[in-house]
Amino acid sequence: MQLTSPAFTENGVIPAKFTCDSQDVSPALAWRDVPEGVRSFTLICDDPDAPVGVWVHWVVYNIPANILKLEENIQRDKEFPGGMRQGSNDWNRIGYGGPCPPGGTHRYYFKLYALDATLNLQPGATKAEVLQAMKGHLLTEAQLMGKYKRSR
Repeated sequence: MQLTSPAFTENGVIPAKFTCDSQDVSPALAWRDVPEGVRSFTLICDDPDAPVGVWVHWVVYNIPANILKLEENIQRDKEFPGGMRQGSNDWNRIGYGGPCPPGGTHRYYFKLYALDATLNLQPGATKAEVLQAMKGHLLTEAQLMGKYKRSR
Protein backbone atom coordinates (compact mmCIF):
# COMPACT_ATOMS: atom_id res chain seq x y z
CA MET A 1 0.00 0.00 0.00
CA GLN A 2 1.28 3.47 -0.81
CA LEU A 3 0.25 6.79 0.79
CA THR A 4 0.81 10.07 -1.08
CA SER A 5 -0.21 13.73 -0.97
CA PRO A 6 -0.34 16.34 -3.72
CA ALA A 7 0.82 18.87 -1.07
CA PHE A 8 4.24 17.35 -0.27
CA THR A 9 6.47 14.41 -1.10
CA GLU A 10 8.07 11.83 1.17
CA ASN A 11 10.67 13.59 3.34
CA GLY A 12 9.60 16.92 1.79
CA VAL A 13 8.52 20.18 3.38
CA ILE A 14 4.89 20.51 4.43
CA PRO A 15 3.56 23.83 3.05
CA ALA A 16 2.65 26.46 5.67
CA LYS A 17 -1.01 26.30 4.56
CA PHE A 18 -1.32 23.02 6.49
CA THR A 19 0.25 24.38 9.71
CA CYS A 20 -0.58 26.66 12.63
CA ASP A 21 1.31 29.43 10.82
CA SER A 22 -1.42 29.71 8.18
CA GLN A 23 -4.80 28.06 7.49
CA ASP A 24 -4.14 24.91 9.56
CA VAL A 25 -6.16 22.73 7.19
CA SER A 26 -5.55 19.04 6.62
CA PRO A 27 -3.66 18.10 3.45
CA ALA A 28 -5.22 15.93 0.78
CA LEU A 29 -4.07 12.32 0.99
CA ALA A 30 -4.54 9.35 -1.33
CA TRP A 31 -3.63 5.68 -1.18
CA ARG A 32 -3.38 2.77 -3.58
CA ASP A 33 -2.31 -0.88 -3.79
CA VAL A 34 -4.82 -1.78 -1.10
CA PRO A 35 -4.87 -5.44 0.00
CA GLU A 36 -7.94 -7.63 -0.32
CA GLY A 37 -10.14 -8.00 2.73
CA VAL A 38 -9.98 -4.37 3.89
CA ARG A 39 -13.04 -3.33 5.91
CA SER A 40 -11.75 0.09 7.02
CA PHE A 41 -8.74 2.39 7.19
CA THR A 42 -7.27 4.33 10.09
CA LEU A 43 -5.05 7.38 9.72
CA ILE A 44 -2.84 8.78 12.46
CA CYS A 45 -0.51 11.77 12.16
CA ASP A 46 2.04 12.43 14.84
CA ASP A 47 5.32 14.22 15.56
CA PRO A 48 8.03 12.17 17.31
CA ASP A 49 10.25 15.25 17.68
CA ALA A 50 8.01 17.16 20.11
CA PRO A 51 9.73 18.17 23.38
CA VAL A 52 7.15 16.24 25.44
CA GLY A 53 7.51 13.06 23.35
CA VAL A 54 5.30 11.95 20.46
CA TRP A 55 2.61 14.60 19.80
CA VAL A 56 -0.59 13.44 18.09
CA HIS A 57 -1.91 15.78 15.39
CA TRP A 58 -4.73 13.77 13.83
CA VAL A 59 -6.68 10.56 14.41
CA VAL A 60 -9.20 9.31 11.82
CA TYR A 61 -10.75 5.84 11.92
CA ASN A 62 -13.45 3.74 10.31
CA ILE A 63 -12.67 5.28 6.93
CA PRO A 64 -14.80 3.05 4.65
CA ALA A 65 -12.91 0.49 2.55
CA ASN A 66 -14.18 2.05 -0.70
CA ILE A 67 -12.61 5.43 0.15
CA LEU A 68 -9.09 5.79 -1.27
CA LYS A 69 -8.48 9.46 -0.53
CA LEU A 70 -9.21 12.28 1.86
CA GLU A 71 -9.78 15.70 0.37
CA GLU A 72 -7.95 18.77 1.65
CA ASN A 73 -9.51 20.56 4.63
CA ILE A 74 -11.45 17.75 6.30
CA GLN A 75 -13.84 19.49 8.68
CA ARG A 76 -13.30 18.97 12.40
CA ASP A 77 -16.50 16.96 12.83
CA LYS A 78 -16.63 13.92 15.10
CA GLU A 79 -18.47 11.73 12.61
CA PHE A 80 -19.24 11.68 8.88
CA PRO A 81 -21.81 9.92 6.69
CA GLY A 82 -20.49 6.44 5.93
CA GLY A 83 -19.11 5.93 9.43
CA MET A 84 -15.78 7.76 9.32
CA ARG A 85 -14.91 9.17 12.74
CA GLN A 86 -12.27 11.53 14.06
CA GLY A 87 -10.50 11.19 17.34
CA SER A 88 -8.91 13.59 19.78
CA ASN A 89 -5.49 15.06 19.09
CA ASP A 90 -3.03 16.10 21.80
CA TRP A 91 -4.60 19.56 21.99
CA ASN A 92 -7.72 17.68 23.21
CA ARG A 93 -9.57 18.77 20.07
CA ILE A 94 -11.36 16.72 17.45
CA GLY A 95 -9.81 16.57 13.99
CA TYR A 96 -6.64 17.87 12.42
CA GLY A 97 -4.18 20.13 14.16
CA GLY A 98 -1.30 21.00 11.88
CA PRO A 99 2.42 21.21 12.51
CA CYS A 100 3.35 23.88 15.04
CA PRO A 101 6.85 23.03 16.27
CA PRO A 102 8.18 25.19 19.12
CA GLY A 103 11.64 25.17 17.55
CA GLY A 104 13.71 23.44 14.91
CA THR A 105 12.59 21.13 12.13
CA HIS A 106 10.14 18.42 13.11
CA ARG A 107 9.03 15.28 11.27
CA TYR A 108 5.33 14.55 10.82
CA TYR A 109 4.34 10.96 10.09
CA PHE A 110 1.01 10.32 8.39
CA LYS A 111 0.40 6.60 8.97
CA LEU A 112 -2.36 4.74 7.18
CA TYR A 113 -3.51 1.36 8.45
CA ALA A 114 -5.63 -1.10 6.43
CA LEU A 115 -7.82 -3.17 8.75
CA ASP A 116 -9.97 -6.26 8.37
CA ALA A 117 -12.61 -4.74 10.69
CA THR A 118 -14.27 -1.50 11.67
CA LEU A 119 -13.43 -0.25 15.14
CA ASN A 120 -16.03 -0.32 17.88
CA LEU A 121 -15.10 3.11 19.20
CA GLN A 122 -17.12 6.25 19.77
CA PRO A 123 -16.07 9.48 18.04
CA GLY A 124 -13.29 11.32 19.87
CA ALA A 125 -11.14 8.28 20.71
CA THR A 126 -7.46 8.85 21.45
CA LYS A 127 -4.56 7.42 19.47
CA ALA A 128 -3.93 4.91 22.28
CA GLU A 129 -7.55 3.74 22.23
CA VAL A 130 -7.49 3.38 18.45
CA LEU A 131 -4.21 1.44 18.44
CA GLN A 132 -5.58 -0.88 21.13
CA ALA A 133 -8.79 -1.49 19.15
CA MET A 134 -6.74 -2.21 15.99
CA LYS A 135 -4.82 -5.11 17.59
CA GLY A 136 -5.29 -8.29 15.60
CA HIS A 137 -6.93 -6.46 12.68
CA LEU A 138 -3.96 -4.93 10.79
CA LEU A 139 -3.55 -6.12 7.20
CA THR A 140 -0.88 -3.63 6.13
CA GLU A 141 0.26 -0.07 6.64
CA ALA A 142 1.86 2.80 4.77
CA GLN A 143 3.32 6.10 5.80
CA LEU A 144 4.20 9.50 4.43
CA MET A 145 6.62 11.72 6.32
CA GLY A 146 6.85 15.47 5.84
CA LYS A 147 8.95 18.07 7.67
CA TYR A 148 8.19 21.54 8.93
CA LYS A 149 10.16 24.35 10.54
CA ARG A 150 8.48 27.57 11.56
CA SER A 151 9.82 30.77 10.00
CA ARG A 152 9.63 33.40 12.71
